[in-house]
Amino acid sequence: MRDLVRATEIHLVRRPQGPPVPGDFATVARGIEVSPGEILVRNAFLSVDPYMRGRMNDGPSYVPPYQVGRVMDGGAIGRVIAAPPDSKLRPGQVVLHNLGWRDFATGPEAAFRALEPRPGLSLSTYLGALGMPGLTAYVGLLDVARLQSGEVVFVSGAAGAVGSVVGQLAKLHGAGRVIGSAGSDAKVEHLLRDLHFDAAFNYKRGPVLQLLAEAAGDTGIDVYFDNVGGDQLEAALSLLNVHGRVAMCGAVSRYNAAGPMPGPNNLGLAVGKRLRLEGFLVGDHGPRRGAFLSEVGEALSEGRLRADESVVDGIENMPGAFIGMLRGDNVGKMVVRVGA
Repeated sequence: MRDLVRATEIHLVRRPQGPPVPGDFATVARGIEVSPGEILVRNAFLSVDPYMRGRMNDGPSYVPPYQVGRVMDGGAIGRVIAAPPDSKLRPGQVVLHNLGWRDFATGPEAAFRALEPRPGLSLSTYLGALGMPGLTAYVGLLDVARLQSGEVVFVSGAAGAVGSVVGQLAKLHGAGRVIGSAGSDAKVEHLLRDLHFDAAFNYKRGPVLQLLAEAAGDTGIDVYFDNVGGDQLEAALSLLNVHGRVAMCGAVSRYNAAGPMPGPNNLGLAVGKRLRLEGFLVGDHGPRRGAFLSEVGEALSEGRLRADESVVDGIENMPGAFIGMLRGDNVGKMVVRVGA
C-alpha cells in the first residue's frame, strides 16, 4: 500500500427530512492508497442526478441507499493517473465510472469503462447527452414509448438533462408536435427558441391540465414522457389519446416528500383509453448503448442536437449543485467540474 495523493470526498452525514440542506453533507479530505492491481483516476467532471435523492433515504429501492458517514457515489468521468503494468488502461486514458463524489477515485479495472471521446465535445457530455441521461431519453422515447412518426409528444421537466434530449430526439424522429413543461418563463423561452419545441408552458403559471390542454389544442397527446409525476401525470392521463403511451422515467415532484403521496385520481382513464403506462430503468437497456452513442453522437457533432449543461466549479460545491438541481436551477445537465 502507498499513499499517493490527498483526495477530497463528499460524505452523507445525515438523511434529509424533506429537501436536502447543506448540513446533510460533509467535505472530507483523506489520503488515497492504491492497492496492487488497482487503477487511480483523477476526475474531471462529476454528475448530480435526481435519482440520488431516493438513495439518501433508508428504504427499499432498486439501488442500495447511501450509507451515512460514507462517500456518495454516482457518475463521473476522468483520466487514468496510474495503472498496473498488465492493465488494458493506460495513464492519460479517459474513463467513465460510478465512484462519484470525490476528486480522485481508485478501484479495480472492472470499475472503469474506457472511452474514446468525440472531437469537439466536452468530457462532461458523456455524463449528460451522451451518458446515462441521454440513454434514458433514447430508450424511453423509442423503445418504451415506441414513438411513431406524426405523433404528439408531451415531455415534463423538458429543460432538464433527460427531458431536453427527449424533446429534440422526438423532433428528429418525426414527431408531429412536441410540447414541454418547465418551471420558469426563461426555460419555456429556451425550449421554444433553442430546442425548437412546438409549444411549452410554465407549470407554475396555472392549473397544469388547463395549460397542457391549451398547448395540445384539439389533437390531444399520444406519448407522455414523465419525469415529474404528480399533477403533470394526472393532466397527461386526461389528454392522452386512445392507445396513448406513458414512459414513466421519474417523479421528481415527489422526491422530497416526507411521506407517501397519493397517485393520480384519474388513473381509471387508462382502461377506457387502452393506455400503456410503463416504468423503466436505463440499466436494463445496456445493449442499446452502441446504437445510442452512434446516433446521438453524430447528431451532436453535426449540430442537429444540443447538449445543454449547467456547470458548477469545485468539489466543495457538489452539495449546492445537487440541491440546486432538485430545485430546478439547472438548464440541461448539471455537472461539477473538479479537474482539467
